[in-house]
Amino acid sequence: MPMSDPPLGRPPEDPAGDESEALQRLRLAEADIESLQDVLLSQESLADRLTTALHASAQSQQELTRVQQELTQALRSAGWRGLARAGKRRAVRLLAARRPVADLSLQPVEPVADASASTAEEVAWTDIRYGDWIELYDTVDDETRRALVAQVEEIPEPPLISVIFPVYNPPEEFLRQAIDSVRAQLYTKWELCIADDCSTLPHVAKVLDEYAARDERILVHRRQANGHISACSNSAVALASGSWLCLMDHDDVLAEHALAVCALALHRRPEAAVLYSDEDHIEADGSRSQPYFKPDFDPLLILGQNYFSHLSLVRADLVELVGGFREGYEGSQDWDLLLRVLEHVRPDQVVHVPHVLYHWRVHSESTASAVSAKPYVVDASRRVVEDHLKRIGVDATVTTVWDTSYNRIRWELPANPPKVSIIILPRSGPYLARCIDSVRMLTPYPQLEILLVDDGGFHPPMRRMVSERAGWLTLLENTDDLSDSAQRNFAAQQASGDVLCFLSDHVEVLGASWLHELVGTLSHPGIGCAGAKLLYPNLRIQSAGTVLGIGGTVGSPHRLFFERFANGYSGHLRLARCPSAVSWATMAVRRDLFDEIGGFSEEHFTGVFGDVDFCLRLNEAGWRTAWTPYAEMIHFELPEDGRAVDGANAMRFDRDIRYLRRRWGKWVEDDPSYSPNLSLAHESLSLAWPPRRSYAPPRRASQVFALE
Repeated sequence: MPMSDPPLGRPPEDPAGDESEALQRLRLAEADIESLQDVLLSQESLADRLTTALHASAQSQQELTRVQQELTQALRSAGWRGLARAGKRRAVRLLAARRPVADLSLQPVEPVADASASTAEEVAWTDIRYGDWIELYDTVDDETRRALVAQVEEIPEPPLISVIFPVYNPPEEFLRQAIDSVRAQLYTKWELCIADDCSTLPHVAKVLDEYAARDERILVHRRQANGHISACSNSAVALASGSWLCLMDHDDVLAEHALAVCALALHRRPEAAVLYSDEDHIEADGSRSQPYFKPDFDPLLILGQNYFSHLSLVRADLVELVGGFREGYEGSQDWDLLLRVLEHVRPDQVVHVPHVLYHWRVHSESTASAVSAKPYVVDASRRVVEDHLKRIGVDATVTTVWDTSYNRIRWELPANPPKVSIIILPRSGPYLARCIDSVRMLTPYPQLEILLVDDGGFHPPMRRMVSERAGWLTLLENTDDLSDSAQRNFAAQQASGDVLCFLSDHVEVLGASWLHELVGTLSHPGIGCAGAKLLYPNLRIQSAGTVLGIGGTVGSPHRLFFERFANGYSGHLRLARCPSAVSWATMAVRRDLFDEIGGFSEEHFTGVFGDVDFCLRLNEAGWRTAWTPYAEMIHFELPEDGRAVDGANAMRFDRDIRYLRRRWGKWVEDDPSYSPNLSLAHESLSLAWPPRRSYAPPRRASQVFALE
């Protein structure tokens, strides 16, 4: 049958032409889609930030509700009702105060401008349950007294402890309380070496004569001229005949078990050269407040604040070796002495006793109330650390952290600074461009290479974005199915830098000094790895160092509870420190040490905990991990990211947890960078109920209440 002509105005059908036209339209559509994706991926979205902030707020509210429910349950428990045995009236008052957690546990008080509590936000989180915690866990009863005395009597050669006690015009009541607290010690092998710096108040001589006549262990020297506290302290040291010197102020109070607990610690650690304990404040009404539960020895934290402070014991021969207290450093003379002594001892010779053995008096002329009480302290605090760094050969500048007496160390890089290889693992396109552009714009570091790992998952817009930056970006291709740890190790093998800086593509640089800060921190003796302050998009803390044991695995104290510029717990958010680990979302490490310990574990920690394991293996090799608040990054991670896992991921997560506990069980049970008096139930740095270490004999189960 013959084919008919096509209708007028309509071209003949051409199947090949139709297909070609369709393909062309498809390509144009794909190009339009890619272009739109590129715009969305490369520009910062305000809606994204707002959504993230709202999500974080919702999560915080959920967490608050959960804690409130747990607290309500605890208040209704038999254990809490058992407090009636310790005092019916006290228990009734506590049970009557069933308010939301923000009111019951966290009482807002007036902020003070001292070195341990400064902003209203931090003080608002002061735990008013501290008085109840003291009653349960830090009250010395007759059973505890007998146990401590019995243990002390078993020490073959108990040391004579000389209490160094410089005096100048203290109020009579405070002076008597201070001396009485020494005389009340359960440990009796002590001497109180008092030097009076020409006090002008008549009651001082009378009180000192009275106590010297009453107790032959009290030695008094009256100076002929006022020389200020350093000279006066040296006069007190000249009276001492003990092998250990204990530093005490003329208006403070020792806990009655203080010297006994110290003597037992020194007996268990015969290599000790310096000992320090936890402390709190004693108010005008005699109540105790503001405890400072400290970490074990931290060589960076001691540069930022004298956290040894009270109670401190130093071997007498070392004090003689360094020449005693130096004049001209009044206000920080103890800090200066301790730093000079530390230059002659090993880190393992510094002993931390995690118990409150010293009560620091709060009054108008004490730095316990405000730094402004003694303004010369700030200048002396800076100079003692400057001198110390010069003596140990570290090139750095010391400045005062605004509105505190803390120090910030600004590390000086050499004329030819080490080359840094920044290694980025892309996991999400929307954040990658922001990450690498912020690194490029805010990193004025002279010797730098940026390496980006391509695991074969780049979609066209990402690939085009990377190609546009090819002039200053090196792409490393590896399509093998590698874990996060293996990909980082692969990139490290290709890197040529002396320092490796690992970044998550979810981070955005906040300040231009971030890399200088991280690399400079690595110049401090003994530091092998350094991490940054990570912030959520709403500028609350995401990570300020990692602690093991929280929640049974790891956690980051301060997370969500504090904002970017907060001081944090006892100033820890404004001070460089040595936590047990830092997040590999921003981690700088010396290349030689990375190679020495074999990089990240590819066998046991394929995803989570790889950074923690790396830092702990570095510690095993004799190198510490540092954290600095002066390298800041926004980390675009929601509070619950990485926690919800299912299927194969859940199995891997469970395997990693079991291996973490098996390999690093000692750290999970007792992280030296985190006090056993602080909670492991969450990251709020609240009290542990009960503390994980005690000087008292084991209590019956009915006497211990888990109130976390």
